[in-house]
Amino acid sequence: MLERRSPSSHDDLVDHLVRSTALPRGEAARVVLDVLAYFDETTEEFVRRRHRELQGGGAQNPEIFERIAAELPHRAVAPPELSLRQLRRIVYG
Repeated sequence: MLERRSPSSHDDLVDHLVRSTALPRGEAARVVLDVLAYFDETTEEFVRRRHRELQGGGAQNPEIFERIAAELPHRAVAPPELSLRQLRRIVYG
């Protein structure tokens, strides 16, 4: 779950983005919060989100679970390798 941080806790990063990009301060702050939320996502949350996204794009479960299994090792903090059965259990319980 995303931990709520005070807006000032990342002012130096927001300042850097404002200086190094064309982003206005409010947009830079939103980007920082989006990136932090991405990295706060648990493996289970990632699997469920990607399943919904891929299913919404018309993919079928066999393809979905193979793709998720291939994506997991490339996360910033890769979780242990999960079997296709473990992935299905995350989604369906």
